[in-house]
Amino acid sequence: MTERAHAAHAEGETGVWSGSWVAERLGVELAGDEALTGLLGLALRRNPKRAHLLVSNVLGKHVPQAPSVVYGHGVALGRRVRELLGAEAAEGAVVLGYAETATGLGHSVADGLGSAPYLHSTRRAVAGVARAGGFEESHSHATSHLLLPQDPALLAGDGPLILVDDEFSTGNTVLNTIRALHERYPRKRYVVVALVDMRSPADAGRLDAFAGEIGARVDLVTTASGTVRLPPGVLEKGQELVARYEAPPVDPATEPTTEATTERTTEARTERTTEARTERTTEARTERTTEATSEPASGPTGGSPGAASPGPVERVELRWPHDVPDGGRHGFTAADRDRLESALPGMAARIAAALPARARRVLVLGFEELMYAPLRLAQALEQAVGGDVDVRYSTTTRSPVLAVDDPGYAIRTRLVFPAHDDPADGPGERYAYNVAGAGFDAVIAVVDSAADTPALHAPDGLAARLAAHVPHVLLAVVPSYVPPASPAPQAPERPPMLPEPLRGPAFSSYAPDEVGWLLQDLSDVTLEAPTEEREEAIQSGGAHYAESLPVEYQPSEQYQELFHAALDSSAARLARAVGAVTEVVLTERSPRPVLVSLARAGTPVGVLMRRWARFRHGLDLPHYAVSIVRGRGIDANALRWLADHHDPADVVFVDGWTGKGAITRELAAALRDFEASDGVTGFDPEIAVLADPGSCVRTYGTRDDFLIPSACLNSTVSGLISRTVLRADLVGPHDFHGAKFYRELAGADLSPAFLDAVSARFPDVTESVDAHVKELLSADRTPTWEGWAAVERISEEYGIHDVNLVKPGVGETTRVMLRRVPWKVLARAGAGADLDHVRLLAEQRGVPVEEVADLPYTCVGLIHPQYTRGATGADGKAVTL
Repeated sequence: MTERAHAAHAEGETGVWSGSWVAERLGVELAGDEALTGLLGLALRRNPKRAHLLVSNVLGKHVPQAPSVVYGHGVALGRRVRELLGAEAAEGAVVLGYAETATGLGHSVADGLGSAPYLHSTRRAVAGVARAGGFEESHSHATSHLLLPQDPALLAGDGPLILVDDEFSTGNTVLNTIRALHERYPRKRYVVVALVDMRSPADAGRLDAFAGEIGARVDLVTTASGTVRLPPGVLEKGQELVARYEAPPVDPATEPTTEATTERTTEARTERTTEARTERTTEARTERTTEATSEPASGPTGGSPGAASPGPVERVELRWPHDVPDGGRHGFTAADRDRLESALPGMAARIAAALPARARRVLVLGFEELMYAPLRLAQALEQAVGGDVDVRYSTTTRSPVLAVDDPGYAIRTRLVFPAHDDPADGPGERYAYNVAGAGFDAVIAVVDSAADTPALHAPDGLAARLAAHVPHVLLAVVPSYVPPASPAPQAPERPPMLPEPLRGPAFSSYAPDEVGWLLQDLSDVTLEAPTEEREEAIQSGGAHYAESLPVEYQPSEQYQELFHAALDSSAARLARAVGAVTEVVLTERSPRPVLVSLARAGTPVGVLMRRWARFRHGLDLPHYAVSIVRGRGIDANALRWLADHHDPADVVFVDGWTGKGAITRELAAALRDFEASDGVTGFDPEIAVLADPGSCVRTYGTRDDFLIPSACLNSTVSGLISRTVLRADLVGPHDFHGAKFYRELAGADLSPAFLDAVSARFPDVTESVDAHVKELLSADRTPTWEGWAAVERISEEYGIHDVNLVKPGVGETTRVMLRRVPWKVLARAGAGADLDHVRLLAEQRGVPVEEVADLPYTCVGLIHPQYTRGATGADGKAVTL
């Protein structure tokens, strides 16, 4: 392949707009300035709200571009802001950029403005640095934004605040930021800066109305403007198109043969074949990848047939000035800018000296939020090598985008690799676009020292991915800047920093990536009490059920046999429900949800939903377990941790099943209280459950009341974790709720066996899941709360007069038999094997089973009312058996 062909592959052939592929298939149209199509291309992503993605050709994020072009656009915008404000007002301005996409653009705008200090939001929490604020980005796939300036006074001035993002569409994110900051640090003037103004006519008037609302002037400065015209049904068509092109992972030794592959144009296939043959004709071309097509969207590597073995990665010592921050995460001042400008020529010379002699096309690849430092290094390198080397710049990203090898599509290729900076939101995929097959002779990967981890250099890490496609890979590490301790630190917004989640094998028998427990370990505390003693204390009001733990039930051999039989017979049914509820969540709630299971019954379900998302879509979803206690609410500190690390709008609470819906109501009330106390919005109280026999939620896999085997046992099917504990002498105001890890029960642990048995059935149920999900999405799933009505009726009919002592459904009835003092079991007439284990437990404990003809549940467990030791009657009085 010629150098011209390589460049054309990366940037689109002359005369072909990199949005035409999407426009032709979906009817999407960009209308506006003549420059608009030169600035933007189109791509597709899996998103329930917007299928298309505007891809900037001059931002330096997804599309490799000359660094002088990228930097020039930002500086030019900054100069326009300076002209708008006037020199005097510009001297008092502060620039705020948005993570991750606009961190480099915002910094360049600050350079163009003059001496203005710069700060960008971040999704990386930094130990020891207090928050000066934060905000949520409702449409984002990633975590929430934090503001972590070294000097808290940076945002407290009264000069103009310049807010910089790559695109101004609805304006929600920017306006929400201004509103939040204006409440704390009011000022008279704001300027919003973006490369493109893509507001719809309906959104165009919001800026003036908003300015009047807060009593300040708000201006907008952009390079180009226009709108996106969307035909009816574009979202559904886009989702269908993405689904067809998102093939499952393929063997790197075989050519993909998915439907999406066969539908690509003959011209594109011919070009790919010709390129591969050409590259194999010379030794130099053999060193490069033979694949110039997109990696399948769910593919794990980006390798290709005949690709050369990855070569070694060489380090380049930059000698970055020790007193210069790596970017604007904690603020970047005019003095910092002067020191960096002095050091750039020397650092660029060291990079140039490390390049291979024959390199003619070079990429400087930045890293997520670290955009400005790599951009300025690339620009200085561009100046140092002159016209002899074509220098390009882009960065890696968190954003998942479909890749299609077509000159009319903005994202031609995709490299996938695991996160390598130990992100607070857990492991996950990261991406580098338009790098593979783009004809680069060398790539200089620039990361900060926090990201120079073993994961970066792992066999599936970024370094190896790059080396599989580019002959020479250099690594330049910029020291991560950590602000020095202040002699008079500001009081943090919240009391002490919450700890990171507990993970297996130190806490639970689950793998560390399966779930992070937002709990504290109380394993060394004696919390167990005899069942009868606990029940008496609970019903007398002397103790809450969450203040102690029942003695762990040790199942008999006969009971264990029932568990395994139930698992064998229900695994496919469970897999179908897991797939259905996960697909509904991905379609209706978030394309990359944060699963938060209600410990502990919800946790096996959360793990299985995470496994389904990975099996079906190649997604590595974050999953955490939190405590919720009836009458006490959800753990508020866990919510604070989640809000600090994720967008609350992406959080999906997960439980195993619904009974009468008490926890559903508890969660809704607790989230209202949390919003009032902490001012954090966005958490959705709608729980996603495997089974919803009580008709309490909209998001479920089934409404059948059937045996979920994880309900048959206690900790030995839930990662060896106890139910959660909330007791004042153990859990302080700044602590997570507690739980115990029963390491001593490892020999009896069935947690992995349960998960693996259900996961193994995923391939068998895929088609039935698709059909079931289609039915669910078109059905009226409005909760009827018929389960609650049934419980109230049973409570009165049986003289209990307390709905908390009526536990409907197979799962809740099993809990009564294992943890409480049961009075009797109501069983629906004709109920079969789903109740075998309940009948066995009832026999062992001497509890009568009463068949009821028209019971809405398979069974209902009744806790002994008004219990005192020796009592058997509904009135609590002792009688002789």
